[in-house]
Amino acid sequence: MRRFLFEQNPIRGQHVSLDASWQKIVAQSDASGFALTLLGHALTAVTLLVDTLKIDGSVSLQIRGSGAIHLLVAEATSSSTVRGVVRQSRELDGQISLQEIFATNKLVITINNGSTRPHQGIVPLTGDNLSQALQAYFDQSDQLPTRFWFACDESSAAGMLLQKLPAESTDNDAWDRVLHLASTTSNKELLELKAEKLLHRLYHEEDLRLFKANNISFACSCSQQRTRDMLISLGRDEVDDIVNKQNEVAITCEFCNARYAFDSVDVEQLFRGHEFVPPGLTRH
Repeated sequence: MRRFLFEQNPIRGQHVSLDASWQKIVAQSDASGFALTLLGHALTAVTLLVDTLKIDGSVSLQIRGSGAIHLLVAEATSSSTVRGVVRQSRELDGQISLQEIFATNKLVITINNGSTRPHQGIVPLTGDNLSQALQAYFDQSDQLPTRFWFACDESSAAGMLLQKLPAESTDNDAWDRVLHLASTTSNKELLELKAEKLLHRLYHEEDLRLFKANNISFACSCSQQRTRDMLISLGRDEVDDIVNKQNEVAITCEFCNARYAFDSVDVEQLFRGHEFVPPGLTRH
């Protein structure tokens, strides 16, 4: 991740390139084609957003529906980690809108700063790609004017964000000029060029400041303890019923494919000390 700033104009930007982290996610996914492209775009988007919003927490993007692609979830944290998953139920028929692909009209952005209740923004799912949908999100939520560019293949996912800051500018054409130049970027350039080379190609006539790179990695927040807590929340009767039918209760993480299995002995130990005690009674 590289931030950059136009010194003479109130415009900031970010460039992100996911390589090893993206390849690890691809290796764990059974998605292909446009579903995989959407996942790459979504991961790039949340990586840009969590840095843009400057929060101590996470940003997630979620689309759920009943279409050919019925689930897309991507999450990035302020600790510079990403994870994501996409689920496809059938093949896509030609080039169609995101609403038709997912059979839903909602895009959900959840911002969790770790200290207060998460903020969830639900906006219409518009356009043919995620960059158009996110532009609509920023436009409708009265945020700063923001534009996105995404590219993705099996080895890399990359993107760029430009944002117009509220300060006054003596160059009234700066924002339109910067956007026009960015729109000339090809997917190949976005994927293959380092930030320095890409920005020099686009803005060699602008006074640009490029900041130090920040490394991004894949990480999943699932754990044995979180799985144990989830099973306890289900209750002893329901967990025992699953074990009786399947000889174990097994949970597989959608994001990293980690499998957590509990047999009858594990379940007995799990619920020891968690039995329900009616109010007013004391266990001896």
